[in-house]
Amino acid sequence: MEEKVDYFDQEGKQNTGKVIELVRQRLEKLDDINYVVVASATGQSALELADALEGVDVKIINVTHHAGFKNPNELDMSEEMIEKLNERGIYTFIGSHALSGVGRGITNRFGGINPSDIIAETLRMFSHGIKVAAEISIMTADAGLIPVDEEIIAIGGRGQGLDSAAVLTPANMTHVFDLRFHEIIAMPRP
Repeated sequence: MEEKVDYFDQEGKQNTGKVIELVRQRLEKLDDINYVVVASATGQSALELADALEGVDVKIINVTHHAGFKNPNELDMSEEMIEKLNERGIYTFIGSHALSGVGRGITNRFGGINPSDIIAETLRMFSHGIKVAAEISIMTADAGLIPVDEEIIAIGGRGQGLDSAAVLTPANMTHVFDLRFHEIIAMPRP
């Protein structure tokens, strides 16, 4: 099998449209992909993805930040956007980040490093978006929203927009090292 990887000169939201186009092209070739998981804090990238995948038989799951990510007890996504996504058949997952969560809180308070920080930093060696792709697949698998025994496409980025996509088999948090990347569709060059 031969597939190409698209690389971007820099990370960021300017790559969103191209990543979505590449995901659609990959879905046309991989007819056994049933789930696409996308990181979209505000929901805008998830809506763009839904528009581009209109007519494609795939379940889209959006992952946003947990409450308190920026401001105590506040969500980054509006209730109106959650409802708009629901109307399009897109479920929005809101929960603690698999590769930070409580561990990050402990590190922030006391310093040091925890094992999930090491995993996250290792994945960031590819790109921040690839780390996010792994993380959101773990989070949605732990929520029972995606299976751990079939390949999915996971899409991430850094800050705003999308710049990385991968075909992977997710794993639950308790079996994190069973997660397998099969293909990188796109990512920024570090």
